[in-house]
Amino acid sequence: MSADRPGSRMIGAMPVPSRTAAAAILLSLEPPAWHVRHARAVAEVAGWLAARCAAAGVAVDRALVEAAALLHDVDKALPATDAAAALPHGDGSAAWLAAQGWAELGPVVAAHPVTRLLEPSADAWLRSAPVAEILVAYADKRAGQRLESMDARFADWQRRYPGSWSVGDDTRARTRAQGLEAAACARAGIVPAMVGRLRWTGPAFRAARGAATEGAA
Repeated sequence: MSADRPGSRMIGAMPVPSRTAAAAILLSLEPPAWHVRHARAVAEVAGWLAARCAAAGVAVDRALVEAAALLHDVDKALPATDAAAALPHGDGSAAWLAAQGWAELGPVVAAHPVTRLLEPSADAWLRSAPVAEILVAYADKRAGQRLESMDARFADWQRRYPGSWSVGDDTRARTRAQGLEAAACARAGIVPAMVGRLRWTGPAFRAARGAATEGAA
């Protein structure tokens, strides 16, 4: 744990928030309940994948994966007056976290949006992305308000954002999402049907709320 920033540990010179600190960061934005449910689902799927990677002998920073997964959508909870809220989704989360002193999370949260799969660099990213980016991006494709299949997740996006993509865009995104799934599952030594949740966020949120209550007393 860093002596400079309570509730964190260091990667080189860069801090990564602990589980409780990550929960406190999210709660500080007073996000709606649906946001918290989604963030917790993604964080628990990502945590489960990271644990499986570690068990399979794949080098992965589990603390980085968990914190980035929990905080990947913070730009959706920002007030419109915050400059980061005007940035593209993912980039806004990375910018806001960097401004709070958590720049190490930036590349991982910036890589997660499904729209990244439509970028010209997507295929190269799939071939060379760090494990943490692969796991968080894939966890977001498997968790809406709960763990679900990628087909269900894409169907939900289509329902909520009708007409936002062309048929060609949808085909490209799904094809690359399948590549993402293959990359994540290969590293974890699993098949997609095995994906689960590591139930760590409940204790983290209880601890964060308890600390906030004590601090206000």
